[in-house]
Amino acid sequence: MLNNTLENLPIADDELIAAIDIGSNSFHLAIARLDHGEVRKVASMSEKVQLAAGLDEHNILGAAAENRGLDCLSRFVARLDSVPPERIRIVATNALRQAKNANDFIARANEILPKPIEIIAGREEARLIYLGVSHTNASSDKRLVIDIGGGSTEFIIGKGFDPLLTESLQMGCVAFTQKFFADGQITKEAFNHAIAAARKEVLSINGRYQKTGWNSVVGSSGTIKAVRNVLVSKGWSDAQERVTYRGVKELEKLLIKIGDVNDIELTGVKEHRKAVFPAGVAVLRAAMKVLGVETITYSDGALREGVMYDMLGRFASEDVRDRSVLALIKRYSVDKKQARQVVRTSRHLLKQVQKDLQLTGDDADVLRRAAYLHEIGLAISHSNYHRHSSYLLENSDIPGFSQVDQKRMAQLMLSHRRKLKGDMLEKTCLIGGNQLVYLCLLLRLAVLAHHSRSEYDLPQMQLIVTDTNCWQITVSTDKKHYAFLYSDLCAEIEQFAKWGVKLNVIESSVIKKLSH
Repeated sequence: MLNNTLENLPIADDELIAAIDIGSNSFHLAIARLDHGEVRKVASMSEKVQLAAGLDEHNILGAAAENRGLDCLSRFVARLDSVPPERIRIVATNALRQAKNANDFIARANEILPKPIEIIAGREEARLIYLGVSHTNASSDKRLVIDIGGGSTEFIIGKGFDPLLTESLQMGCVAFTQKFFADGQITKEAFNHAIAAARKEVLSINGRYQKTGWNSVVGSSGTIKAVRNVLVSKGWSDAQERVTYRGVKELEKLLIKIGDVNDIELTGVKEHRKAVFPAGVAVLRAAMKVLGVETITYSDGALREGVMYDMLGRFASEDVRDRSVLALIKRYSVDKKQARQVVRTSRHLLKQVQKDLQLTGDDADVLRRAAYLHEIGLAISHSNYHRHSSYLLENSDIPGFSQVDQKRMAQLMLSHRRKLKGDMLEKTCLIGGNQLVYLCLLLRLAVLAHHSRSEYDLPQMQLIVTDTNCWQITVSTDKKHYAFLYSDLCAEIEQFAKWGVKLNVIESSVIKKLSH
């Protein structure tokens, strides 16, 4: 039902793809080559930026942290010359989710980067982490995946390539370092406080996770990699070189004995990780204790690998975003027939003006998905349902969508009916530029055309853009069941004018045949 012809063709073998992970502790770049449907990494870079450490008590990102991040991204971009922009994805996680001035950093970064940054929600981060792990370590087991990041820790239970439960908790090695190990001293008291705080967070998900259950546990972060390396070197891992709960307790004792992060000299703990290592160990120990985990296998696959596999799915018309739309349609009992009619008409109108308005295939996808979902708010109330639709789309955890994706669709929901306001124009431009403004207007016309919910074929409609601010729509007079369509469209003239677009409406008995 949701299939649509995209501009992007499937990625062929030997083509390069890339992902940048703007993490709270480190930034990562991965460049890979497609090999028979598998992602083979050919180059990678990682830099300790500690963006989360640049957040003050009011969650304002400081200038020094911003500059560290921008300098790192500039170095990454220098490695991306051989990768087409449409084969690159750039995702940001907890630090930019928390930063109140994230838009300032993103605006500066987007001037450097070949593609815009996508801030992803915690559960979307968890889904992508699981995708990376499941493709890197194939298994039919039901698995629990733990990823300890700089600002958050993700927990995922999944089977095969499908996540079953996803959660992101506000605890990470950078954030907990600032709270409990800020002076660099490693004490029993600091560990106890950090473990207690992490334990409280994990307890909030323990019931649901225990009920779902798992057969094995995988860790996929730099913290768990470093812990594993230390345990192997000390003989505290098991025969399969897995992280053990007993070994983590021994490591805690060793760190307390060392006493200062500057004095950590352990195999597998790199210089840049020393300062945040004790906090990471505390989070790991609390998670293993609460969840009853005895052993953890390490996986190299993580967020950036998941991002690349997700990108492959998009190019192969296996887009998780379309599955998410279908799930929302089902969840909110959307009138599928009405939704399909609005989608068909919005696509028909878009095709006629796409080139003149410089709208892309991505824009077409946003319009299509919004058209399918424009009535989800009816599940809450008929009155102002467009506002309910907007709220649901902006505030739900929707697999595959970034925060910007959801804001764009939410704005389409908000503007597709009732009066347009001048101040809404400025907000719409800030979220998605002129392209989003045009999509809002196209969706309004498509929804209006099906206002009567008639089962009869729609009259022919021809949309012409003589100027981006001057639109002309011609409607045929051959369908008596749509007698009010012309007058309804005329009523839109005033609304379009509020957003600076002159709309001319013409009624004609003869219209050039257009595909619908």
